[in-house]
Amino acid sequence: MVQQLNFEQGPIRPPNEAKSLLLRITRNCPWNQCMFCPVYKGRKFSLREVQEIKDDIKTAREIYDSIKEVSFRLGYGGEINSQVITTLFNEPGRSESFRSMAMWMYYGTNACFLQDADNLIMKTDELVVVLEYLRANFPEITRITTYSRSRTIARKSVEELVKIRKAGLNRIHVGLETGYDPLLKLIKKGVTSDQQVEAGQKVIAAGMELSEYVMPGLGGQEMWKEHAEVTAKVLNRINPHFIRLRSLRIPARVPLIEKVRSGEFIKQTDDGIAEEIRLFIATLENITSTLTSDHIMNLLEDVNGTFPQGKQKMLDVIKGYQDMPDHERMIYRVGRRGGAYRSITDVYTDPVTRNRIENMISEIRRQEGESGLEQTISDMVDQYI
Repeated sequence: MVQQLNFEQGPIRPPNEAKSLLLRITRNCPWNQCMFCPVYKGRKFSLREVQEIKDDIKTAREIYDSIKEVSFRLGYGGEINSQVITTLFNEPGRSESFRSMAMWMYYGTNACFLQDADNLIMKTDELVVVLEYLRANFPEITRITTYSRSRTIARKSVEELVKIRKAGLNRIHVGLETGYDPLLKLIKKGVTSDQQVEAGQKVIAAGMELSEYVMPGLGGQEMWKEHAEVTAKVLNRINPHFIRLRSLRIPARVPLIEKVRSGEFIKQTDDGIAEEIRLFIATLENITSTLTSDHIMNLLEDVNGTFPQGKQKMLDVIKGYQDMPDHERMIYRVGRRGGAYRSITDVYTDPVTRNRIENMISEIRRQEGESGLEQTISDMVDQYI
């Protein structure tokens, strides 16, 4: 029987950290009141002891070294290739931690993402100890990133953030969601736009990369315009390295669903979200951020680029969607939500898939009508939550 070695990992990470080593530093979310978030509801936040985290890092290193030994035993000189992965995964009794480490070594990203929702809530000196221990045990790691909340970051001094950066933390992911204060209050984000700006500016002043997440659709049909314009103006004041779009979805398990059911919150349409993103991008000025739409829940994945030079290209992609005839926009929406399309040009370059989607649309309309078609599209998106 293979020796079982495990280190703790949390439930989520950003999509762009899919190939990073995942290590859990805190458990769950200390705020956990956001109306739109399904992730940590019903789970209690807790800080992990520094020694406990160090023990996990030590275990992770032991797993790393044992995987290297397997590669040498198979004659690959420490290389983690597909043959090594196949051999490892076919051996009974391997833990999930073992498999996770093996895949990280296979991808070779040399990146590490620290979980869960708000690791900067740790005392600065304790976080520094953890980061230094991680760097000492994994000199292969060249990038360490984490989630944190703007309100938590704002409570740190720039000097503290510099210490954290020097200890090894390169990038912070922050869920800005919106910069519009009435909407921040509605969704119970627990932060103000001024705190978001203060936090973002501190991260950048400390020399770390900053990735801010924006949530198209969060303003519903009532506050969409203010959401788009004011959020862009907040980001203009921060000028983060990255702006990442994460469109709102409202599964039955999030608190916001009650406002939908009562009629207080009316969900934005796909076409409405496209116009919202257009206004948002148009209002972004005097920044050098890179904007990405790197999530399957987003309608227009190819809205991406770096400001200022990429701004017009992003606006052109949105205009291309808006200028499509109604029936072709519907084909794209169904294809995109079903995972078949990544760009609006796919509608015109893959006739086999297009024909299949058109037949599906016709059948759903025949059986369930237009409302049934919209519900089907919504259900297809929600499967990715």
